[in-house]
Amino acid sequence: MNSTRDPFNLRSKATPAAFSLLQAAAQKTAHSSAQALASTRQAVEATTQALRDSDMSFAVPRNVPNFENAQRRFEDNVWNKFSGTEKGLPMYKDKPEGKSHAYGVKGRRGFLRSRRGVGVVALVLLALVYWFGWSSAPAEAADKTKEKGASWGAIGGGAKKSNVDWEKRREDVKNAFLLSWHAYEKHGWGYDEYHPVSRKGRYMAEPNGMGWIIVDALDTLMLMNLTTELKHAREWVSTTLDYNKDQDVNTFETTIRMLGGLLSAHYLQETLPGMKPDNQKEEDLFLEKADDLADRLMGAYESPSGVPWASVILKDGKGEASHADGGASSTAEATSLQLEMKYLAYITGEGHYWEKAEKVMEVVDNNGAKDGLLPIFIYADRGSFRGNEIRLGSRGDSYYEYLIKQHLQTGESIYRDMWDESLAGVKKHLLTYTKNSHFTVLAERPSGLDGHLHPKMDHLVCFYPGTIALAATGGLSVSEARKLPSWGKQQEEDLILARELTKTCMGMYRVTPTGLAPEIAHFELADPPRMYADGVLESTSPMAVEPPADDHWKDDFTIKPADAHNLQRPETVESLFYMWRITGDELYREWGWEMFEAFVKHTLVENGGGFTSVGDVMEVPPRRGIYGEFLAGSLHPGSGWACANVDCE
Repeated sequence: MNSTRDPFNLRSKATPAAFSLLQAAAQKTAHSSAQALASTRQAVEATTQALRDSDMSFAVPRNVPNFENAQRRFEDNVWNKFSGTEKGLPMYKDKPEGKSHAYGVKGRRGFLRSRRGVGVVALVLLALVYWFGWSSAPAEAADKTKEKGASWGAIGGGAKKSNVDWEKRREDVKNAFLLSWHAYEKHGWGYDEYHPVSRKGRYMAEPNGMGWIIVDALDTLMLMNLTTELKHAREWVSTTLDYNKDQDVNTFETTIRMLGGLLSAHYLQETLPGMKPDNQKEEDLFLEKADDLADRLMGAYESPSGVPWASVILKDGKGEASHADGGASSTAEATSLQLEMKYLAYITGEGHYWEKAEKVMEVVDNNGAKDGLLPIFIYADRGSFRGNEIRLGSRGDSYYEYLIKQHLQTGESIYRDMWDESLAGVKKHLLTYTKNSHFTVLAERPSGLDGHLHPKMDHLVCFYPGTIALAATGGLSVSEARKLPSWGKQQEEDLILARELTKTCMGMYRVTPTGLAPEIAHFELADPPRMYADGVLESTSPMAVEPPADDHWKDDFTIKPADAHNLQRPETVESLFYMWRITGDELYREWGWEMFEAFVKHTLVENGGGFTSVGDVMEVPPRRGIYGEFLAGSLHPGSGWACANVDCE
């Protein structure tokens, strides 16, 4: 619609490659999608190959360019190649020539009713393949692992193709979601938090809450084709959801769950058949709500440095520093807003969303963190890091996840370089092995990279193996990725690393009597620790479909009482989803099913209340908790690996 500002004339351009890929996938043209992504990756790798030494396992890219360096010219070339124009989405160094338009002030307006399914947000990367799958079948991927000279090899001993009825299992996952959803509809509708045990809830903001559960689950409702439940949720969003509240909210959580939920819903509504509302006037409902919310979040970015404040008051858009941690923001939170903001900029043509998000990455990059590993706190007022604690668990995790996903979303080569540098840093400083069974551990450096190694892994770290596999293949199957000219020793080694870290994460589940992972696990290391940089080891524990009869491997794991709770986090399920889709190995979805059965057995509340978190995974039956991420977290990717095959719709 002409009433919507489009300062960069984005809507008149051809869809950039990364966005076209998802659009094609949504239209079930998997072969064309693979070709588009392959073309993009070839272009990216051809330009950046000089920056990498593929013969060195942990070679840091030479002189990773900052955001003003001339080496960033390629970031424009990728967009120009696919857009057919010399102006694409505004990169940091590519500002619009004219700035007469006032970015900070927008009136109420209509939106373009886009029919183009474009863009990526974090959950959509996981969720689209629930319907459409990747392009290669499991057998093809498995056959390629046996090629002469391939170091990928069998995955965890491999799982034989079974006669399991995966369609039934998929329905079981769907029914678990419905049980939870209907309990929420009956006992907690509209509440931002719902406690399945007490069947009570609470609003995070008065009146009527913020839709914390409803909005977060919209895309899952669509992917599971739950049209009746979706209609109820859409009606609530239309009649009740209002972000004009005098309430401070966490900038990060509100972005990834509320803004991301609305954008995912808008994308899927435009893509999947039968998901549009009966009332044509409400076709832009989710996009309009997203735009309104994003405008209110903009105040968080109005800090002296451009790094967002930890919180923002929705009514007046005033940002606020964290009330803890010396006023510093979480590094992960400040750098995990970009996918949502950049996608919103793309579909609305409002460049300031992109610029605000990109500015954060410039500030972070200009700090020059050693080997690409960032301290876990950053001051919003000055743009510098607080302390030197390094970890990929809480407050550090999603920075690394969003690096490679920003590259896949936009084609900007700098994010590929930053990912490569950080992965090399992880291999050099953080990867170690357990004493007995040589499980790969992604440890922490609480006192900085020159300090002691702390053999601890948050469950949050289990996002990393799937992300490594995604980065190595670009989301293609292994067999397709190996056809790329950029494929080499480095990528083979990274897939092995992804496999070994996935085994460690699965070990966190199998080590407990309940089969549920603790929030944190500690590990027994040799003295001195054997590091990944000293030579690669593979686990000696046969982590196959069935748990090994010999339990000696469990001696490598320590679960402390304070860390024994389970919040139904989705990280391991997500990595299993990636590994299954990319490799086609049955083992990963068998592990996923094992986890699902443990959740059902130990977290299901009596009398249909839903599923709950647990207080101690070392007790049978476990002590019940009150909070979880079951609806929009664990069940979301779980429905994907429960498909009958990689190509299931």
